Amino acid sequence: MNTSCLQVQHASVERAGRQLFAPVSFELQAGQALHLQGDNGSGKTSLLRALCGLSPLSQGVVRWCGEALPAARQAFGKDVFYLGHALGLKDELTALENLQSACAVAGQRLHSEAAVLALQAQGLGKRMHLPLRVLSQGQKRRVALARLQVSAARLWLLDEPWVALDQAAQSALSSMLQTHVAQGGLLLFTSHQAQALGDAVSVLRLQP
Repeated sequence: MNTSCLQVQHASVERAGRQLFAPVSFELQAGQALHLQGDNGSGKTSLLRALCGLSPLSQGVVRWCGEALPAARQAFGKDVFYLGHALGLKDELTALENLQSACAVAGQRLHSEAAVLALQAQGLGKRMHLPLRVLSQGQKRRVALARLQVSAARLWLLDEPWVALDQAAQSALSSMLQTHVAQGGLLLFTSHQAQALGDAVSVLRLQP
């Protein structure tokens, strides 16, 4: 079995006793991307949150590199990066401090030079020392994308990652995702925007 492999079997999520979508099964290996689709309210965000352990599955089995969760949760936690609607940033910290703090919490050593370069790559070179509360929503999202840029995680779970970004930032993000997949990373994402990420992208549509 590929050493970087996510297997999901008969997974579903309930909310208030109601099943959000019909059980889904899929496999994602190194160098592959999967576009998770569905109508609004179909459970796309709920499935991503369940896969990364922020909420429970109502049924199903998830395996990482052949080992079922939650037994493999510790190893899986080091290999997964989740970016949702809530960015997990602190308004009182600067962009640079947020990036350094997030990496420290994840147990990742990040040199100051690398943090500065990541923020500069996101167009935040002149704003990295400002508190997050004064930045626009798009700029805050770029801080989160800088965290993604320096992440060592192999599996990226991204919920509407292109939201609130201008065209230049969207193109830069698409290039980052293409590079991640081309280098053997795994990508599972939702998006209402048509983004071309190459032939490695397959589609899974949630059904009621």
